[in-house]
Amino acid sequence: MTRIAIADDHRLFRKGMASLLGSLEGIEVVLEAENGHSLLQLMQEIPVDILITDLEMPEMDGFAASKIIREKYPDVKILVVSRLTSKEAVFQVMQIGAHGYFSKDSNPDQLQDAIFSIKEKDFYFGRELGPVIREALLWEKKSKKANESGDVSLTRREVEVIRLACKEYNSLEIASKLFINVRTVETHRKKIMEKTGAKNFIGVVLYALRNDLVGLEEI
Repeated sequence: MTRIAIADDHRLFRKGMASLLGSLEGIEVVLEAENGHSLLQLMQEIPVDILITDLEMPEMDGFAASKIIREKYPDVKILVVSRLTSKEAVFQVMQIGAHGYFSKDSNPDQLQDAIFSIKEKDFYFGRELGPVIREALLWEKKSKKANESGDVSLTRREVEVIRLACKEYNSLEIASKLFINVRTVETHRKKIMEKTGAKNFIGVVLYALRNDLVGLEEI
């Protein structure tokens, strides 16, 4: 059973999302919070696997709460669901190390896809955010806030793993494609993250985009 936390200051939206998620097999909404402060208090007592959070909330917003959660609960995966889709917001979410991001204007069916992708593949970005991600990456480079990673030495096999992971293949599927075992794939993923300095695999995806290992149309 996947334990879900929802943080959003709009009660109607929060309850609607909880109801939608409650209808899905293998998913349990274990806590709801109206702001980041309340969320952190509840998470001290209630174990969570995936956090779904808005960015704009009173007292403590989603940016601040997500940053603390990444530090205190590194195994919790964070999915941002927000009306904010500017390049600045996307860039901040990238920097925090969230595992996924999609717009509140998205089709409700996309929520299930996002949760599955985060569970199985460790990342998810809504398709509608493709142009915004491109803008954010360009803006990041221009602002010189990105750590230049051109000198990272990746093996041919590691690049193959990255490309397949970006196409949303999970470790078992990658192992089958490359005729290697799953443990070897996991070892490659770990080494890739160490080499690129990524906080999670979405960081690897962003590294691949920055360094032209994959194009936005491939993820």
